[in-house]
Amino acid sequence: MRFEHRRARLICHLGKLKLEWTIEPRYWRNPLLAVAFLMVLPLLLSAVGRPDYMALITSANVYAAVAIPLAWQMTGIGRMNFGPQFFMGLGGFSAALLSIHLGWGPWQTIGIVILFSACVGLLLSPLTTIAAGLYFSLITLILPLMLLELTMVFTTLLGGEVGLSGIKPLFALSSIRMEQLVSCYFSLGMMLVFLYIVDKTLRSRIGLFAAAINDEENVAEACGLNIRFWKMLCFVITSIMIGITGWFIAHNDGVFAGATVLPLTFMVKILLVVIIGGRGELYGCIVGAYFVAVLEKVLVLLGAVNYIMFPLVLLILLFTLKEGLYGLYRQHKYREYYPTMRVRKR
Repeated sequence: MRFEHRRARLICHLGKLKLEWTIEPRYWRNPLLAVAFLMVLPLLLSAVGRPDYMALITSANVYAAVAIPLAWQMTGIGRMNFGPQFFMGLGGFSAALLSIHLGWGPWQTIGIVILFSACVGLLLSPLTTIAAGLYFSLITLILPLMLLELTMVFTTLLGGEVGLSGIKPLFALSSIRMEQLVSCYFSLGMMLVFLYIVDKTLRSRIGLFAAAINDEENVAEACGLNIRFWKMLCFVITSIMIGITGWFIAHNDGVFAGATVLPLTFMVKILLVVIIGGRGELYGCIVGAYFVAVLEKVLVLLGAVNYIMFPLVLLILLFTLKEGLYGLYRQHKYREYYPTMRVRKR
């Protein structure tokens, strides 16, 4: 074992394995404070007895858990995906059907959900190369709508508007409040794991390849990059992540309905999370998710007028905040270069 100190980094060499830690506080202080706040928030809401707010936090974490891999996908394939909830539907229905008909628990269904999402993602991945620009966006827009129609046609199998009920819960605890608290923390952990994976990926050579593909595919291919392979890999991995969020919703709620996650309204929320949080900013996905979830909750109190106010407020933010909500923070903390792609020479 050998330690090496470089500017702002401590590197540990263990055989061929190289581990690296950032030691300057400006890189890790604020993210750790934000995570600490998100860890304490469910406890505070549980103490004051607000289960509706705890459900809001869980929803915000789910929004962010979908938006984070979607942000990587749109960069890695150079296409705008208008149907990420398609894989949420696949994951949710797979978990629901296995749980209802075979009696499987959540830790048994998750393996099948991952495998099924990977297979469907691999089957659809050639579209990332064949379908260019608008055509790919239209195809991904149609896929969840087709799945939604299937749920209405095969109501016996997929439940129709009511959905599938009787799904084994993620956690079976004696107290409903404790179940809500555990769900909050589980969704937060899922979102942070996705953030860690995508952040580490974008800091690696794969992140450099994704940036090259997003910038100009023809130039990247001319430089010798196998863009078809890297696009397929990116699409499959992110599809698995999004499918896991559907698995979580099914087992967390005990019921799963396509009418909840497959309509265009849900897709708009996810895209707004990515854009309002800050395009290309992974941490911005979290900021955007909590903002959209809280705004939706506040405007519901206004009654029927919220159907007008919600899109109106979001449109105003889209036009006024060019860099998103996270961009406001970056203007004052411009030296905090996370997440950043770093390329190491071998």
